[in-house]
Amino acid sequence: MGYDQELADRIRRLIGSDPDLTEKKMFGGLAFLIAGHMAISASGQGGAMVRVDPGQSDALVATTSASPAQMRGRPMPGWLRVSSADLRTDDQLTPWVERGTGYARSLPPKN
Repeated sequence: MGYDQELADRIRRLIGSDPDLTEKKMFGGLAFLIAGHMAISASGQGGAMVRVDPGQSDALVATTSASPAQMRGRPMPGWLRVSSADLRTDDQLTPWVERGTGYARSLPPKN
């Protein structure tokens, strides 16, 4: 399954023109990176994968529809999956874009 191009377009539009933004195909999806750090991706498994502060992961899982992301069966602290059904509108998508880009911007730039 390829990533949802419409979702990628919506993410791109919500991020806007950020000079530190790059896009990269990763893990079967399209990742949006800020200063070299992945912030959010249109996942190849459907929906989005969002990078958040690892200290907030459990609270976000408890209070939103997100679930912990796993890679090859291993949990990935600070990474959450949000299903396509929970990203149908920009009102649903915007907080996830803001969380992902906000956390990526809080990290030191990669060289």
